Amino acid sequence: MTVLKGLREALVLLVIALVAVAVAAGVWVAVSGGDFVARFGISLIVVGALLGVTGDLTLSRVGMLGARATFGLAPERETGGGGRVLTGVGIFLFVGLPLVVVGITLIS
Repeated sequence: MTVLKGLREALVLLVIALVAVAVAAGVWVAVSGGDFVARFGISLIVVGALLGVTGDLTLSRVGMLGARATFGLAPERETGGGGRVLTGVGIFLFVGLPLVVVGITLIS
């Protein structure tokens, strides 16, 4: 059951990433012209690499580290998964890596 939840979560994240990257590539083509497929592939590689490097979707927490340290609060910790099943490795394997592979395929 947990495996199916994780795969479903990965599919949702993958679809959201594809839609967001398609919109960004469309704006990029509208602003500067060029080939949509190549720009879409480059955008996929960038987003996939960012997800692979961060290993998780916790970039929003990084901005609060300074404020929490100023007030003497401990860094945030994940509690009980927060409804998420995928870890950083799962996000890399099932979301980031496929985005990079599809981006490389589109460019070549």
